[in-house]
Amino acid sequence: MPETSALAVGVAELVGLRARASGLDLAPRARVLAARGGAHPSRLRGRGMEFAESRPYQPGDEPRHMDWRVTARAGEAHVKCFREERERPVWLCVDQRATMRFATRVAFKSVIAARVAALLGWAALARGDRVGGLVFDDHAIRLHPPAARARGLLALFESLAAPAAASAETAMTLQTALARLDRVVRPGALVVLVSDLAGLGAGRDPSLTRLGRGAELVWVQIEDVLECEPPPPGRYPVLAAGRRGWLDLRGSRRRAAWAEARAAAREQIVEQARAHRAHLLRLRTDQDPAAALARGLGLRPGGGR
Repeated sequence: MPETSALAVGVAELVGLRARASGLDLAPRARVLAARGGAHPSRLRGRGMEFAESRPYQPGDEPRHMDWRVTARAGEAHVKCFREERERPVWLCVDQRATMRFATRVAFKSVIAARVAALLGWAALARGDRVGGLVFDDHAIRLHPPAARARGLLALFESLAAPAAASAETAMTLQTALARLDRVVRPGALVVLVSDLAGLGAGRDPSLTRLGRGAELVWVQIEDVLECEPPPPGRYPVLAAGRRGWLDLRGSRRRAAWAEARAAAREQIVEQARAHRAHLLRLRTDQDPAAALARGLGLRPGGGR
């Protein structure tokens, strides 16, 4: 087995996860992906056997899918969309920002996110899908267009294993990465965002809204135990935005207020997933990623145990 670390990942480790992804079910679906809170209906618009709708023509669409009746009626070229396409593009958008380099159990959130992306990538390749993605941290975005076989996935692994060089430019935000993704994803794709979703905000994100109209969105939120339940009573040193302070959780009122704030933040993510037509799956750093994904996504018939 490749050597693993709680602080970083290597290409060999991510390649070695292929066997553990053999049973994960990434088939397009109309209902929820997980029975746990936050999963919501979302229909995939791809090319396949079952007609779904017509939409305006975009450069690169196949002429054989032209909807001539709607084109004649609307006076603008339209193409037919179908429920499922073979070899659909799968985009794995993986967050590696500073907020992801944290954990109190097992491994950094950034490491768990990389392992989740590897498992989902191998599962997509097993279906015959084209896989690529986008890796972003505080300094850069690295884009890898979906490719057949393992070319796109291995390029993604290399970006996950080799952090980008520091830059003097403004720190990257989640919104910046999503806007870049919105410019390259075409209708019919599966887009998986693997992140702690820090900085998502309360309002609708325009890029996510557009992505949700034409692609199937899956959010895998990586959480630490500390973000899900309060630690034992005590006074804890903290570092945030370069400033040191103390988190005082010694009194019952303080602990209750902390728990309420965390619950409100988690519920806001649920509402955001609903607003953007995204499936939401939550995974803690102390959970086995393959097992948690199997529970949330389900297993292919005859796949896994």
